[in-house]
Amino acid sequence: MALTKQDLIDQVALKNDLSKRAAKDVIDQLYSIMAAELTAGEDFVLSGIGRLSVVQRAARKGRNPQTGETMKIAARKVVRFTTHAALKTAVNAKKRASKKKA
Repeated sequence: MALTKQDLIDQVALKNDLSKRAAKDVIDQLYSIMAAELTAGEDFVLSGIGRLSVVQRAARKGRNPQTGETMKIAARKVVRFTTHAALKTAVNAKKRASKKKA
């Protein structure tokens, strides 16, 4: 199950005794700050979670899956997420714990 933006708003509102409108404003401001930093070419770091950064992907050749025809894919910028070591450890610890129960 994926956590949607609305789910995130609901949880922030519940855990911080905020109205859903106030929680939505906080989440929207966070998204706005994140977009502004990435657009400016800066990294966006969430301590303990990870880092969002913009990287340049080189132009490359691809293949049209319907026709099999070779085509050129243009160079572009993409957002890359790098997970913080603490989050990786927490996720892997949970996997190991559930494997031990089985």
